Amino acid sequence: MVNTSAGIFFLLVFTVNHYPQLKLPGFYISPYYNEQVVTFYFEPEIKIHINAPAPEKFKPDKPVQLIFFSLPNGNTIEQTIGKITEPDDDWHFDIQHIGAQTRFLRENVSDYNFVIIYLEASQKSWPAWKSAHPDYKIIISNLVEYLLGLFNKYKVEVTLTGHSGGGRFIFSFLDVFNEIPSYVKRISFLDSNYGYEHEYGDKIISWLKASADHYLNVIAYNDSVALYNGKTFVSPTGGTWYRSRIMQGYFSKEFSFNSSEDENFVRHTALDGRIQFILKKNPLKEIYHTVQVERNGFIHGILSGTSNDEKDYKYYGSRSVYSKWIQLEKNLPAHLTIPPRAADAAGGSEFMKRIMNLSFEERETEIFKEISSGNIPEFLRQLISIETEFTDAENKKHKVKYFVMPDYLGVGSDSDFFRVPMGPFTAQKIADLFGAVLPTKKIVDDIYLHSGNKLEPQFYAPVGNRNELVQQFVIHNNDIDSQMISKNGMKGNLTAGIKKDIIISSKLEDTSRTHHVTIYGWHRLDGNPIQPATNIHIDTYVDYSHGVRLINNEFLLDGEVKKTDEVLTDPVLYKIFLDEDEPLKRTSYIKRNE
Repeated sequence: MVNTSAGIFFLLVFTVNHYPQLKLPGFYISPYYNEQVVTFYFEPEIKIHINAPAPEKFKPDKPVQLIFFSLPNGNTIEQTIGKITEPDDDWHFDIQHIGAQTRFLRENVSDYNFVIIYLEASQKSWPAWKSAHPDYKIIISNLVEYLLGLFNKYKVEVTLTGHSGGGRFIFSFLDVFNEIPSYVKRISFLDSNYGYEHEYGDKIISWLKASADHYLNVIAYNDSVALYNGKTFVSPTGGTWYRSRIMQGYFSKEFSFNSSEDENFVRHTALDGRIQFILKKNPLKEIYHTVQVERNGFIHGILSGTSNDEKDYKYYGSRSVYSKWIQLEKNLPAHLTIPPRAADAAGGSEFMKRIMNLSFEERETEIFKEISSGNIPEFLRQLISIETEFTDAENKKHKVKYFVMPDYLGVGSDSDFFRVPMGPFTAQKIADLFGAVLPTKKIVDDIYLHSGNKLEPQFYAPVGNRNELVQQFVIHNNDIDSQMISKNGMKGNLTAGIKKDIIISSKLEDTSRTHHVTIYGWHRLDGNPIQPATNIHIDTYVDYSHGVRLINNEFLLDGEVKKTDEVLTDPVLYKIFLDEDEPLKRTSYIKRNE
């Protein structure tokens, strides 16, 4: 049984055609509130998760408020989003709930399409990330340009916010520009302005003066007296309490503040609430670092100074205002981590011309660069789910549901797409980056069995090295497309018979051929493959017939999420995906200790 799903989450099946005017390219449909989501990596060492409104709730005539949320030290994106926790869950899942607070905003404020971008440094610390990258300004500039480009069809307003060490990303963003860009409408420090210096104050002051729709929100607590295990852990001048007070003092030279104080807070406001400093007192010497965020801090950071300021919620009030939107975790296979295609990405035709006369090494570099950046068509992202029954090494039958790309990996758009043969190391690097695996011989056969587009292999007599040239790659690709048209085949349907697959097998451990590629497949219409599994070619050999089909590494085994590469090394379960006598010792062309 074969089903086309919009992404990996198969329980909620929505195709691109349901909401053609609202579906965001490159996004998947989440099982949580039907939201549009995508997760990917931006090199070096940045993980990104974007969450947008559901297709039916995304209003193209409304501005997009693009919220850059830089994560606190030590937290993952999943923990920052939050969930209903179980007894054994890490406590970090219950301290911020940015996912549920975002849903509160969408439910209660109709002026915007709220799109939140979670930014996680691989070090789990933005200060550490910045220290590791002296060229951080260039990286952040490229990152911001790319992310803004994904929403260039809409009016975009940017909010910069973050918790804890996430404030370092905000300051790093400010480092990029001599003047804060006008598209930045709001800056909200959620107990995160540790890195404040007056040079940043000058930029923020100029930006606040430039427009009446620029907002600044700062929350902090008296961390200078807070105790952990009976001892202070923040120096008198090292925390946000101190930084916020010197920041507000510096701003008071330019703006007239109204200040108030009660038993819990010191508040300073200016410009009719567009500037807010909310400083929590701490007579009990408690730690309120995350509590400030959890108790509607994120919501207030987005709405302070507007007509919705403390409407239907209170800052530092009950989190019950958003608790109904805290998600109950669903154990489902993850999406592939493929970046959305950039607005200015090259078409397939242009790319093939670019690599036409490059050396193998140069060509592989360009292929990886283009595909890893997300320059693949939309239809390749919509994985096909295959449901079948396989038997393990103990002859026990299992229900299996796994997810495959409908066609072979290539570059370009839906209307200008070219399948690109490549070497096994490039293919493996791409698979690893996207959370995918390369197929086994058994998987290739099963894909062919379930394919709706079975095409006759097309091959060309070898004349010198002609079949290894990009010109021949283009000819073969065009011939495949012509045959697909003649057979009424549809892009996005499962297509097979057109390429030999680069596969993984026990041949990766062949000591007599340590730098070789294993290929298999190219099935004729009678179901028999032209190419038996062989590793005769060195790993730098590529011809027109080679193809890379990615398989999601996560699949369902009897309803439970498993990882393909782990199953292939299991002494019993390996037989599910492998028709060999022993489990694999190695599931990658790249040795993991290299």
